[in-house]
Amino acid sequence: MASSSSHFEDFLPLMANKLGGDGLIGELCNGFNLLVDSERGVITFDSLKKNSALLGLQDLSDDDLRCMLREGDFDGDGALNQMEFCVLMFRLSPELMEESQFLFDEALLQEFKHYC
Repeated sequence: MASSSSHFEDFLPLMANKLGGDGLIGELCNGFNLLVDSERGVITFDSLKKNSALLGLQDLSDDDLRCMLREGDFDGDGALNQMEFCVLMFRLSPELMEESQFLFDEALLQEFKHYC
């Protein structure tokens, strides 16, 4: 494998099938909590770089990590909040997006109920 490319194995569809919508969101939140900057409450470049090995992402370059942050940063603050992180994880899983749009909508609806 060339050093300039990263291999990504998509386990999200398998997790969705095994855990269901609520369980999958719970696991995504656990992943967020592993990567979060505890002082700011969001995933920053530094917290992502520091903690990425916990999720098997130690081979990603700084450019890959910055790209990931930019891809998910909808509000433009340079960091990922919990909702941005969860949406990014779904967007990075084309198989899950193709097969389970309904599951995604249902899980997000449940999460929004917890915030209201």
